[in-house]
Amino acid sequence: MRPADIEALVVPGRPALRGNLLLTALKKPDLKTNAAHSALRRVSLDGGESAWTQGPRDSAPSISPDGRWVAFLRAGEGKGAEGSPQVHVMPADGGEARRVTSLHLGAGEPVWAPDSRRIAFTARVPAAGRYGTEDADDETPEPAAEAPRRITRMDYRIDDVGFLRDRMTRLFVVDALDEDAAEPEPLTGDAFDVTHPVWSPDGARVVFTAPPDWGAVESDARDICAISAEGGDPEVLVRTEGFSERPAFAADGTLFYFGQSFAEHREAAMTGLYAATPEFGAGPAKFRRLTDIETVDCETSAGPPAPRDGDVLVAVRNRGAVELRAVPVDAADAPLAELPVVHADRAVVRSFTLDGSVLAAVIATPASSGDVVLLDASPKVLTDYSKPLRDKGIRPVVELETTAPDGYPVHGWLVLPEGEGPHPVLRVVHGGPFTQQDWAVFDEAQVYAAAGYAVVLGNPRGSAGYGQTHGHAITEAFGTVDVDDVLALLDKALERPDLDASRVGIMGGSYGGFMTSWLAAHHGDRFKAAWSERAVNAWDSMVGSSDIGYFFVDAYIGTSLEVQRDRSPLYHADKIKIPFAVVHSEQDWRCPLEQAQRMFVALRRAGAPAELLLFPGEGHELSRSGRPRHRVQRFDAILEWWGRHL
Repeated sequence: MRPADIEALVVPGRPALRGNLLLTALKKPDLKTNAAHSALRRVSLDGGESAWTQGPRDSAPSISPDGRWVAFLRAGEGKGAEGSPQVHVMPADGGEARRVTSLHLGAGEPVWAPDSRRIAFTARVPAAGRYGTEDADDETPEPAAEAPRRITRMDYRIDDVGFLRDRMTRLFVVDALDEDAAEPEPLTGDAFDVTHPVWSPDGARVVFTAPPDWGAVESDARDICAISAEGGDPEVLVRTEGFSERPAFAADGTLFYFGQSFAEHREAAMTGLYAATPEFGAGPAKFRRLTDIETVDCETSAGPPAPRDGDVLVAVRNRGAVELRAVPVDAADAPLAELPVVHADRAVVRSFTLDGSVLAAVIATPASSGDVVLLDASPKVLTDYSKPLRDKGIRPVVELETTAPDGYPVHGWLVLPEGEGPHPVLRVVHGGPFTQQDWAVFDEAQVYAAAGYAVVLGNPRGSAGYGQTHGHAITEAFGTVDVDDVLALLDKALERPDLDASRVGIMGGSYGGFMTSWLAAHHGDRFKAAWSERAVNAWDSMVGSSDIGYFFVDAYIGTSLEVQRDRSPLYHADKIKIPFAVVHSEQDWRCPLEQAQRMFVALRRAGAPAELLLFPGEGHELSRSGRPRHRVQRFDAILEWWGRHL
């Protein structure tokens, strides 16, 4: 895989299924337009697929309960409402799509009511005079001419979105079949964000998640709430024990949702399945946790809980895989080993949907970025979206297992280039840290391997997918046992005669960038050069400059300024002697630009051969969802760097 081959990285979105109609939004980078192209595709249950819409910016298909209508998001060209995603509706048997909304900043994913007529969705509503709207004087100021922001809270912005308090996410309901309906008004106020709307079984209310006390103070907790579809005051259905998301109702009225307990740790908290039986108007209902807090970590991006007769389907992270498991409705703190397997392989269930007894999923493998699979007694792969990628060449993945110096097991992978070697080696460390390197085809490793490098990947302590104890192991201990695991896996790979231990580079982004900087300072003799991207280099300034710093640093590093500096690569920069690339995006608010600037200056003042590479107009997610040309330019820069130093 070459850098420009990112255009072959086709990823299907969460499928929509009703009867024999199966739809997915197919998204891929487009270098010509320098944007992501997305269109809806119809997948046959017998195999094969065809165009449903032409795009170029269609997404989030949703089929009405009666199967007659398809709602989806479509964005056009231009600014404001024309260029933002809007809800559209079209007949399920084909025809023209009709736009239902015209909101200035666009609409969120459509959710059909049981009556197959109304749609609930969320949308950010801008304050007057901001984001291209008219102010009190009927003028539309340019961004640089907008009035100053008066900020009174710490949760005022977030990476890849921007400022929040002047465009809160609010809840809407629209009659999608009334062609003369006026533009809907928000049902909720502008004091708090609404997320993950779902209809009550009787269609009278919309249930959603919201911060405690309707956002009165900063909080990363979320309660399950409800409001009448006609408007009125919202109510709390379930007062949770931490974070909650993706509520879903069973036919009998039981409410299932994903949640995290903040009793022990807010950053590496395992996501479990919860259940409650709320009574509207009766106050908060009691909840119970169905899954074990130590071993079950639900992957919420795969979709909401899917109730069946007697159990609930959920996706879970497990040793680099994302599996589908069935949780009995009467379970209580059930461990992973007791949850029946619906689908488990050396693969990643990216999303899934259930209609009656028919189960469809998008599954990625070491040779696929995602295909639609019909899951029954004998799983059937319905699409082959990654064939162009395989035609360009996908390098094989070898599983690695070893132990750290303290005897702790370490798990990872090696992606091998062509030829007999000995090959130069890149140790790539993932971000997070509470996430996992997984079995799905990984574009970065494939590009490096195609260029002749052996790539070592893994999940050191602090990662997800190996239990809560594993994830908590580096709380107030960054740069300790995680370092041991990173180096142990590298040493395991270097036992192979086809790898060259004298030509090893270290690289990573975000937490992986921290680890790169830390290893360059404390184990620089192991590496020829370093590529540290969007890194945390200084915890003391991260507290105030990062969008999440005000709670993330306390949770992971602690409040002691002395400890924060001791755990900061910046204050060890004088120990770094190897060539060092500091790489950052100018609009990164997760690990802000100052983290790169301070590190670069410290390295240069200490005499290290350091370079600074800045990407304009990008945020923290550049390598995954940045502009396609910047993603290619980044790959080109990486290969040029390692070509020089390895």
